[in-house]
Amino acid sequence: MSPSLRISPPPSASAPARELPYLDTTLRLVVQPGRTRVYRRGERLYVPAGDARPAIERFYRRAARTEIAARLDRATALASVSYRDLSIRGQRTRWASCSSSGHMSFNWRLLLAPESVLDYVVWHEVCHLEILDHSRRFWVLVQRRWPRYREDRDWLRRHGTTLVLQPL
Repeated sequence: MSPSLRISPPPSASAPARELPYLDTTLRLVVQPGRTRVYRRGERLYVPAGDARPAIERFYRRAARTEIAARLDRATALASVSYRDLSIRGQRTRWASCSSSGHMSFNWRLLLAPESVLDYVVWHEVCHLEILDHSRRFWVLVQRRWPRYREDRDWLRRHGTTLVLQPL
């Protein structure tokens, strides 16, 4: 996947589709007049005509809940820990958080990143269920649970600002 995750311009005027990243795949946008909700079929994303960004964001928020909940459930089961609940948000300065009560919050924009980056963020937060700070002990635990964490953390630091929906 290229480091630039911006929507590409349409290839021609006769093909009004654009592309969006979705984890390790690319979804091709297909505009359908009269549509109000975004619908995904395979690698095609059917979107409303006009400014589709609000509908696309709602799609990503719903998809993030599904993608993240599955990963979070799997990771907490493997780590033998549990969390209280999950929320999906659109924070501007934070990718995820874990409260002392076990409330997990994740940014829907993580679905615009490579899959391994999302997995790293999930494991990072799961490790916070055991160690609530960023001490050396915490990073040793992250290393044990997600050995490639440095690579994924660095990718997010370098490219995180590009994880936005550009005007269509």
